[in-house]
Amino acid sequence: MRIIAGSLRSRTLQAPSGLATRPTSDRLRETLFNVLAPRIQGAVFLDLYAGSGAVGIEALSRGAAQVTFVERAPAALSILRANLAKLGVTTGFRIHTSSVGAWLRRASEEAKFDLVFLDPPYDAAQEYAATLNLLGGAAVDRLAPGALVIAEHRRKERLEDRYGKLERTRLLEQGDAALSFFAVSPAQAQG
Repeated sequence: MRIIAGSLRSRTLQAPSGLATRPTSDRLRETLFNVLAPRIQGAVFLDLYAGSGAVGIEALSRGAAQVTFVERAPAALSILRANLAKLGVTTGFRIHTSSVGAWLRRASEEAKFDLVFLDPPYDAAQEYAATLNLLGGAAVDRLAPGALVIAEHRRKERLEDRYGKLERTRLLEQGDAALSFFAVSPAQAQG
């Protein structure tokens, strides 16, 4: 794995061994950030199920103002911290060692997020619905106006078109993976 673009371009990243963590491929990450390019500079970015941190570190490399990583697996946290240290990244991020659901339910003083990326283990299908329902419901106040929520999932596994106030706005498929983009629907934003 490597950083695709930005200040850390071409630097390599470690990934946890085994099948418990499945890093987002370089190609899919490039596709994701090509879509996010006009929104990434200065953004407040949330990387849920962060794993090795590849997506959040890519966001930092491309100019995100702040990245929050949420990960609870000890092996993944060790790799995430090692990747940040190896790259010399010492500011602009926070790491929360918690389950995503528990972290989203807690009240927080953090800034509202412009971009949210979630990539739970593919075999934990229930995590998609649980997390997207939280982001479209009880935790919707953690999203900045106009925020995008992006879920990486198996291409064959279809996510719902709506989770609470979140509505799918785009679906990109690449190989065996897919990216579903969600935003608070304009009608829901006022209600």
